[in-house]
Amino acid sequence: MQRSLRLSLSLSGVAALALANTPLLPASAQEEEGSADDLGVMEINLKDAVKFNWGFQGALQGAGTPNQAGIGGFLPIAVGENSVFFADVLLNANFADYGGTSSIVNTEVAGTTISTSSRLGYRWLNGDRSWMFGANAGYDSRPMNTGNADSGVTLYDKESAFFQQIAAGLEAVSDTWNFNAYALVPVGDTEQRLNSRYLGGALDTYGLDVGYFITPELNASVGYYYQSGDLGEADGSGVQVELDYQIADGLTAGINVSYDEAFETRVSGNISYRFGSNSTAAEIKKKAWQKPTIQGLSESVKNRNIRIHDAAKITGQRCNKASITTDVNKHKYHCRKERFTTAGSINTYTKLVWTTGLW
Repeated sequence: MQRSLRLSLSLSGVAALALANTPLLPASAQEEEGSADDLGVMEINLKDAVKFNWGFQGALQGAGTPNQAGIGGFLPIAVGENSVFFADVLLNANFADYGGTSSIVNTEVAGTTISTSSRLGYRWLNGDRSWMFGANAGYDSRPMNTGNADSGVTLYDKESAFFQQIAAGLEAVSDTWNFNAYALVPVGDTEQRLNSRYLGGALDTYGLDVGYFITPELNASVGYYYQSGDLGEADGSGVQVELDYQIADGLTAGINVSYDEAFETRVSGNISYRFGSNSTAAEIKKKAWQKPTIQGLSESVKNRNIRIHDAAKITGQRCNKASITTDVNKHKYHCRKERFTTAGSINTYTKLVWTTGLW
């Protein structure tokens, strides 16, 4: 009897042990669950995550930048275990300014021209892939047609201009913070005649943006920049804030507000859509690929517009009519009649005067 009881208890123990080690889920389900738990950024093969992507982008006019829309592409030239060497190109159509509002201060930009932007860069992850770092450099071009003035001054001899710049940038991205430092340096003919009254100049711009990921899809950033150019008329510092939201895979929209003394307050919006942004990846892999550090490896480079300012005046210009005040370049000017003698005859015409100097 005791022997039978011991045998029963032994069999019960074996059965309990076997039951404890028996999978409660099918083998395939267990394997999938384990993959979901274990897969992280360290498991990602960058050759799967960093691929060619292309798409469309658009932006509203801002501080020295035009209304624009175009096509762009990101090409990974070489992808390593923790790095990527890439090319990033944009081709944009630049459109006319809003009626009565100049993006470059006085002269309204007229459409349509085609601008280009190209970058070569290198991005890499640190040892535990918690940070992505990058460096890039490139060349930009911007033809510009000119229209009327928004200052109330009639313009003649409207001319087109062509501006160029070289640019460089540094970037760092974590799952929480992102930093972007940039330098935009005009080259070639940086100050050009736009019409009978104004010169336009491409601006040197040096800036730093600091961003914080409120969520992986929502990024808020603040920035400081220093600009110079247009014969000293635009020299000074500025600040900007931006909010970007990833609406869906590949689709991002944002709003930007900037302020500096040359352009004052400017509000601009932007939107972009990129095909080939891992939207068809398996859901398990997407969770890791959607981390900012991984997404940052194949994002388009920021801060690449050629910024134009046109407050520099061509001296010795006449007024078209006498008036009490004329607002030009944010100063109040006075048109007065002056008389002078040529070959014994008296001539009368109007000139634009500011303080004691002739404009």
